[in-house]
Amino acid sequence: MFALPRWGLGSAALGNLYTAVSDEDARATVDACWDAGIRYVDTAPHYGLGLAEERVGAALRDRPRDGFVLQTKVGRLLVPTGGDAAGRDTEGFDVPATRTRVWDFSAAGVRRSIEDSLERLGLDRVDVALVHDPDDHLDDARRGAFPELLRMREEGIVRAVGAGMNETAPLTAFVEEFDLDVVLVAGRYHLLDASAATDLFPAAQRGGTAVVLGGVFASGLLAHDDPPPESTYAYAQAPADLVARARRIAQVAREHGTTLPALAVQHALAHPAVASVVLGMRSPAEVHRNAGLFAPAPAGVWEALDREGLVAGRVAA
Repeated sequence: MFALPRWGLGSAALGNLYTAVSDEDARATVDACWDAGIRYVDTAPHYGLGLAEERVGAALRDRPRDGFVLQTKVGRLLVPTGGDAAGRDTEGFDVPATRTRVWDFSAAGVRRSIEDSLERLGLDRVDVALVHDPDDHLDDARRGAFPELLRMREEGIVRAVGAGMNETAPLTAFVEEFDLDVVLVAGRYHLLDASAATDLFPAAQRGGTAVVLGGVFASGLLAHDDPPPESTYAYAQAPADLVARARRIAQVAREHGTTLPALAVQHALAHPAVASVVLGMRSPAEVHRNAGLFAPAPAGVWEALDREGLVAGRVAA
């Protein structure tokens, strides 16, 4: 199985996801990750129309290249718009629309995507290349992207290949069909949703594929010590019943001297199929806070949660 650090930086926020981050704060965030011992960084062309890759590359360029694992993705090519940048991106990133995304899962598109990413990163290689969000392009990915990435792995251009999606069924099929090193699944295994454990995790374990989890905070609801009613879940307003359940988990956590976010991280890593989690961070303060979430919670908190049936699909560490 491809070896990955236990946790890493998810860089969508450094591409100005939802709100802008200054170049200085982005650099300080990556530097703080390095100081905290984080040696795994996940990025993608999609994030800020290349801005995340540019910022990650600038911050890592002077670090020992064999000292970190860099992961990017293929499937969206970035094409200059030729405009005056007066418009803004329409896919959730606070950046000027100087580029546009073009879906391309062909073999040639994959090669070009990696070449373009390396140019934005200013680095000589990426370690892990994932097919990104091929939900509406499954056949194209099967015919073009996966075979080409496997060829690039054989050629030594990338060290590991895989896929990153939000849905488990296609990821499971890809794991069973191709010799993948890594899969990244977002929002399908956390304290409130264990769906990835029913299909993807067993398939990955059978195939020796490393599973990386994104979205262990359920896109916001589980990121708070005391979740507010207006919390987000799956990138929308959280349903009232899930807010109530998260608040009850948070209350039990406090009673045992820990926090809801700490339980979210530790629950994710407790499953034997999970190799790593990536956490989105946009400031050194968030890095320092997240670094403190890994100290093991008291065993009694899990027993208390189990008695009330509050945690989905828990596996004892």
